[in-house]
Amino acid sequence: MKMVVRSKVFTENQEKLARYCKALAHPVRIFIMDYLAVNHDKCCYSGDMAEILPIARSTLSAHLKELKDAGLIQGEIKAPYIKYCINKGNREEAGKLLIDFFKK
Repeated sequence: MKMVVRSKVFTENQEKLARYCKALAHPVRIFIMDYLAVNHDKCCYSGDMAEILPIARSTLSAHLKELKDAGLIQGEIKAPYIKYCINKGNREEAGKLLIDFFKK
């Protein structure tokens, strides 16, 4: 039996860009990123966002998890609260990848 070995089709940057775009592909997550960017000098508690957004806390938690899994935000747990901040390095990388993609 022959094994078929496929060469890697996608570049590392293409995979990163796809992950960032997937994480940003919902208006609530765009709102969260905007909210955190406006409050860039401090981190924000998820409870603060829950008071503003007309969604269940569990739904907000799922959106925060998606952004965190993509590396766009980072969270710090101080029970019973969780503070979130933008991961500035990954946000800058995502912005550069998007700019480079649209310049082609």
